[in-house]
Parts: sequence; C-alpha cells; structure tokens
Amino acid sequence: MVLSEKKKKTGRIAAIFSFGQIADITAYQSFILLIFTFYYSVVGIQIELITLGFIIWSIWNMINDPILGYFSDRTHTKWGRRRPWIMIAFIPLAVIMIFLFTPPFPIGTTNPQFGNFVYFLIIIIIFEFFYTMYSLNVTSMFPEVFLTEKERTQGNNIRAVYTIIGLIVAFLLPGLIIPDFTDPAYFTEFQIFGVIACVVVIIAVIILLKFGPKEREEFQKDSENALSLIKSIVYCLKSKSFRWYIIAELCNWFVYGMLPMIVPLYAKFVLGAIGFETSLLLGLTFISAALFMTVLWKPLVRKWGNKKSWIMSMSIWAASLVPLMFIEDYISGLIVFFLIGIGLSGSLYIIDLVVADIVDEDEVATGLRREAGYYGVNALILRFSNVLVIFAIGSVLSTVGWAVFEPSLVTEGVKFGLRALMFIFPVIALIIAILAMTRYPLHGERLKNVQEKLKEIHEQKKARI
Repeated sequence: MVLSEKKKKTGRIAAIFSFGQIADITAYQSFILLIFTFYYSVVGIQIELITLGFIIWSIWNMINDPILGYFSDRTHTKWGRRRPWIMIAFIPLAVIMIFLFTPPFPIGTTNPQFGNFVYFLIIIIIFEFFYTMYSLNVTSMFPEVFLTEKERTQGNNIRAVYTIIGLIVAFLLPGLIIPDFTDPAYFTEFQIFGVIACVVVIIAVIILLKFGPKEREEFQKDSENALSLIKSIVYCLKSKSFRWYIIAELCNWFVYGMLPMIVPLYAKFVLGAIGFETSLLLGLTFISAALFMTVLWKPLVRKWGNKKSWIMSMSIWAASLVPLMFIEDYISGLIVFFLIGIGLSGSLYIIDLVVADIVDEDEVATGLRREAGYYGVNALILRFSNVLVIFAIGSVLSTVGWAVFEPSLVTEGVKFGLRALMFIFPVIALIIAILAMTRYPLHGERLKNVQEKLKEIHEQKKARI
C-alpha cells in the first residue's frame, strides 16, 4: 500500500514536471525542422552563408552551455538552484520563436543576402542562449527530483509521453499551417506557427513553475562547494563513463540534427511530399517511438540495463535507415519512417537514464551533485554535432550543384546527395556510437555499487538539514 501511494505520488510529480518537456521539445525541434529550410529555400540565403552562420552558432554554443551550467550549479536562492534560471529564460525563449521567422529584408528585395544573413546569425545565437538557460536547468532537475532507479524509470515513461506531445506541435502542426516548407509564398505561415509555438512554450512553463516539484533541500548546500568552471570540465572529462558515453551521444545528436533538418528537402524532391505530408513522415516516426518506448524499451531496460539496450536500439535504428537510400515514393516513405521510430525511441528513452547514472557516480566520487555542470559540458561537446551536420549538408549540396536553392534544377545528383544525407552519414555516426558504448563501464556490479554508496551519502546530507 505504501509503495502504491509512493508510485502515485511519483507519477503526479512526473506529470507536472513533464510540461517542461513540452516547451523544450516544441522550441528546439521546430527550430531544427524549420530554420535551415526557411532561410535556405524561403528567404534565399546561399548555402555557404548558412553553413558559416551555423558554424559560428555552434562555436558560441560550446562556450555558452558550460558557462550557464557552471553558474547554475553555484546558484543558491530561496527558490533553489534551477528554478530562477527557468523563470528568467522562458519568456524571452517564447518570444524569440516569433522573431526566428521575421527577417528584416522582404523576399525579392535587391540583394537582401547579407542583411538577412546577419539577422539569421544574431537571432539563432539569442535563441540558443535562452533555450540553453531554460533546457539545461529543467534537464538538471530530473536526476535530482527522481533519485532512485524506479523513480527515474517511472518518471522517464511519463516524460516520454509529454515528449511526443511536444513533437506533435514541433513536427505535425507546421505541416497543417505551412502548405509547402520550401515555397516563399508561405512566408507568413511560418510566422503564424512562430506565434503558436510562443504560446505553447509560455503555457507549458507556467504550469511547470506553478505546480511542478520543488528542488530537494538536502542538495542546496552543494552550491557552496561547486567546482570552478575549468575544474568542472576537467572532472567531467576525467570520468571514463562520461568519455565513452559522450562519443555515443555526439553521434546520436548528429543523427537527431541531420534527419529533421534535411527531411523537408528529401520529402519533396525524392518522395514528392509537401506540407502536411512531410510533417506526417516525422509524426509517424514519433508515434512509433511513443509506442515502442512502452512495449519494447521499458521492459528491455529493466532486463538488460541501459548499456545493452542502447546498443540494441542504435543497431535497429541504423538498419531502419537503409531503405532511405533507395525508396522513391511517399507510401514507402511512410512505412520506413514508422520503422525508424523503433530504434530512435530506444535512444530517446535511455540517454537521460545514462546521464543520471554518470551524475550519481560523480556524486559518489566528489560528494556533490553537479547535474548542470555535467549537462553543460555534455552540451559543449554535443553542440559540435551541429557543426558536423551543417558542414555535411553544405558540402554535399555545394558538390551536387545546389549551393543556391533552385527547385527547378533537381538533378539525379541532387537526389543522391539528399539520400546520402539521410542514410550514409547517419549510419556511419551510429556505427561509431555503437562501438563507443561497447566500452562504457558503468553497468552491472559497478553500477550497483554506486547506487548503494549513494544511498549512504544522501542519508548523510539529509541529516545535516
């Protein structure tokens, strides 16, 4: 009876906490889906400038993320360490969802390239600053709010459902509003979606802040002994578990970034799909992901643990991408994108569980909980995946003669380039990730020992309150 009540309480906490996930996914995944295609095909900025802009943005991210993580770990207020940052960030983040789609120079004006490029660069940097401030602190609360393996698994199951809601807003809603993601005639429709995304972010975060879980009091004093920025980075990179994990995670993020960014072009010029048809491809992927999280990955994680389950999910994911190199019709695309969700769902389900284990191992070693420090360094390295994604896209499109978007000049070479971006590059990344995770050490007896020592540490911290 006591266990049942505790499970219900964890479920209620997770349900409210997961509203933060809706805001996170809506903001970032719609950014990934739309921004490249919007500025490349609708605004008309040439691929070399877009590539340069994304590279500068990614370098900024590598600096931005660990710095914000450092300050978050050192924050001490009556509201906690993470909540003040969430309160500061969410309104600017929501408003920026509108400004992402409002370049200053109208389409068709004389030589708007440079002015719109400067705006594009500035607005994506501002977006990333406030998105990181928000996301890093919400994500850092997860391993602190849900301390035991059972709580994390239950919390992750509920959060996965809310993730799908966010993905529906990010991937399906644009297709209902924007008839063709590559047509400048629908410029205003992009802005309408930006307004809707703004409202979704505001409502979701207000619910999180008003009714969501408070930070645990026993961890508040950890801010007094937080490591310096350089030491925090060094300690993270000293962790063998973190080093092998981050290689796998970098490769996963490469695929996360590549697929939605290139899908609007692949769907239209390889499969003959536009607007909602394009959104439906991604929507099916994440409907599939939601289904298989519960029926497949939840029991497999319990049986095999995080390491083996993640390796299996990436293997299935890589295999499901193979048909993208060969299919030519939309119906085949629907089937393939549904199958992609099987492996993708394992990755989405498992990654935060792995990070939580690494944070626990670090607390055993240092006596401090440094979620934001880890997520900051984690983000520093993951943002390099954006450089790799945009460099791959820019190189391929320039090579096949599509440096400037010309929908009337789609050759077989252009189609091959789009296929390669959807299949060859992602599969290579996933193979590297699988090889890295075979060396990941935090599983089995080692993980059990960490969990046992952690219980003792938490009891000692509670005793000091």
